[in-house]
Amino acid sequence: MAGHFEPLPGGGATLALDEVEISILRSLAVQLLELIGPGAEPVEGRDPLDALFAEGPTKPPADPALARLFPDAYGGPDRKPGAEEEAAARAASAEFRRYTENDLRARKREDALAVVRGLDALAGADAGAGAGPGVLELSPEQSRQWLGALNDLRLAIGTRLEVTDEDDGGELLRLPDTDPRKPMVMAYFWLGGLQETLVETLMP
Repeated sequence: MAGHFEPLPGGGATLALDEVEISILRSLAVQLLELIGPGAEPVEGRDPLDALFAEGPTKPPADPALARLFPDAYGGPDRKPGAEEEAAARAASAEFRRYTENDLRARKREDALAVVRGLDALAGADAGAGAGPGVLELSPEQSRQWLGALNDLRLAIGTRLEVTDEDDGGELLRLPDTDPRKPMVMAYFWLGGLQETLVETLMP
């Protein structure tokens, strides 16, 4: 897998993808949607303010990949506070999570859905056009959504592969092709290349 984003005149980005790449990207985006979970469904007759001020969870998710996508706002593994400071950080994180996680979850779902919709539109436009890559074109807003989804995918896959902040995962590239993790490793680095080139298109 190769390919990279290029800037469009006037803003936005473009990317050429073949059928296999479209299928892989779409599958990963759908898996991300399943990981994030369903959003809050609107209730008929419900006051919109109720949804606006609806309380979310107060504890981090048990799934390590989800916990990476929805980390605590205060504290962290590198901090070694005293007991009182640690308790205060946990309380502050719980309060922050209660009022922000629902919105963050909804935004991450919209980002992943933007990827699925863009790929579906691309696949539909190229149906019957014969072999060859399809050319995806993103508006600046769509580019930002794709960037968010690519980042979330890399965080989730990196967590599954146990890639740490100190380790860029380079050793994983030396895994034999027979290792069951190898496809995930290749996807991780491919997504990294897409993410890097998409960032470059958004820079002034």
